[in-house]
Amino acid sequence: MILVKSETIENYVKKGWWSEQTIGDLLLHWSERRASELAVVDPPNKFEISGCRPERWTWGELLVQVGRYAALLQAQGLRKDDILVMQLPNCVEQHAIYLACAISGIVVSPVPVQYRTHELAHVMDITQAKLAITTQHVGQFKAAQLWTDHAHQFSSLQTILSLGEHLPEGVIPLSPLLFQTPVWDATQISAHMKASGVTAHDVLTICWTSGTEAKSKGVPRNHNEWLIAGHSVSQAGELKEGAHLLIPFPFVNMAGVSSSLAAWILIGGTLHHHHPFDLTIFIEQLREFPMDYSVAPPAILNLLIKEPEKMAGVNFSRLKRIGSGGGPLSEWMMTEMKNKFDVEVVNYFGSNEGAALSSSPLDIPESAQRALYFPRMGVPQFTWKMDVAQKIQTRLVDIDTQQDIVEEGRLGELRFKGPTIFSGYFKSPSLTEKAFDEQGFYRTGDLFEIAGDEGQYYRFAGRHKDIVIRGGMNISSEEIESLLMSHPAVRDVAVIGLPDVIMGERVCAVVVKQTTETLTLQHLIDHLRSVREVAPFKWPESLVMVDKLPRNPVGKVLKRELRERYANVFIPAHTPKEAAH
Repeated sequence: MILVKSETIENYVKKGWWSEQTIGDLLLHWSERRASELAVVDPPNKFEISGCRPERWTWGELLVQVGRYAALLQAQGLRKDDILVMQLPNCVEQHAIYLACAISGIVVSPVPVQYRTHELAHVMDITQAKLAITTQHVGQFKAAQLWTDHAHQFSSLQTILSLGEHLPEGVIPLSPLLFQTPVWDATQISAHMKASGVTAHDVLTICWTSGTEAKSKGVPRNHNEWLIAGHSVSQAGELKEGAHLLIPFPFVNMAGVSSSLAAWILIGGTLHHHHPFDLTIFIEQLREFPMDYSVAPPAILNLLIKEPEKMAGVNFSRLKRIGSGGGPLSEWMMTEMKNKFDVEVVNYFGSNEGAALSSSPLDIPESAQRALYFPRMGVPQFTWKMDVAQKIQTRLVDIDTQQDIVEEGRLGELRFKGPTIFSGYFKSPSLTEKAFDEQGFYRTGDLFEIAGDEGQYYRFAGRHKDIVIRGGMNISSEEIESLLMSHPAVRDVAVIGLPDVIMGERVCAVVVKQTTETLTLQHLIDHLRSVREVAPFKWPESLVMVDKLPRNPVGKVLKRELRERYANVFIPAHTPKEAAH
């Protein structure tokens, strides 16, 4: 499935930005070169998460597993350009599935473990996937049971495969099937790749993102689009061959796949999984293996600085880079991480669509400056050490006038163009058209300004898109508003994000209720959970009742005013129990 225009592919290959090397080619390379070295390691608490034993595979053992999964998918009737949906917590099996799809030309659509029937029905409707792979449970969430309970809603679905034991009727256990399947060796895998005709320009994944639209959008990315993202991660982290990576981000989107798959396979590294984030387990993993690179939310780094004793026994002789982002980074945190632990923090900004900036020591050596600024990449007058700076173009555009901004201190929308950017939303031409401007630049919906003594930096200033980012998960305000409007007690509603030190933002519903009705936060949660079957991470965590919503002359809700007015509204210290999974 090649979605990028042929002339675009030819241009990128000619410039050396893309190549003909596939992720499958890299698998064969490292499985021969580093056969006895560790490739992937499960979270130590995998059994508690999903009931499956934690495993560690060398590159040679990983190749065996990939051969098994590839043969199994073939036996299940999947061929090039078919789509499978995968709902799994971070685990070694994900690598085998991703790589089996990579060598076969099968498209894998990973979905967050937080998704429930509402979200899964949309994904299945768009993808028309024939096969789903899940697990018995993720914490308290009975994943396999949900899939079999609602399989009748998914018209294309033929087979549900699952990790674990004691599975519900209608779900096929993976383990017995795998061991009954003949294993393809390196020669057979190579022959299969050739016979399938898979190229580096074929789509490997369809990940899901939420923006201002009411439903998630599928973002297809091919091998080259992932590998160029992985190269940026490895360069910013200054990663060498065989580096050990500890990645707690879900292995389902740009943040997770770019590091857990793309960067990892480029360097032939060792990937240590972690999920969901647990500080005690995270530090335990740092102690067990000398790590070369990791990522963590800003709030976690803040906590470690204030309680440095938690890091006792961690080997910092190799851990020199930690990536962070998804929210504002403080100058204090960046400086203290360097002073206390001799760790430089790489500040990331990015999206599933491939629009990304990284503020690394390579281009901004001063720690405090990296908290505030990103290199103004893709602008001809500035030269940066990160390779991606020569491959992308960026422009800052005034939202009202649509004119380019070239002076400092003026807010505008940052836009991207180049080989890192996706080709368009899957089966959504109208949304794709809206996503790009008249010059072919992707509209990020994020506000920046030009800064620095020479105008050499971008500074993040906020979002233009109407979304809430909770714990790294994008939530469409419009989607939740439309769902809440179906509650009989809700006359009008606006959904906003309120600041939170741990999660970044939490969901707040500002409601005008029907005059004769009683309405509580629990009523709204019960409606989303029981009536609409919506994923818990989208549930509102606070409720504000108002007589009317503030609107502009054309009727648009003034959400900035609401966010300012209710910034200090009490938000429970603990999230709904299900929302953690």
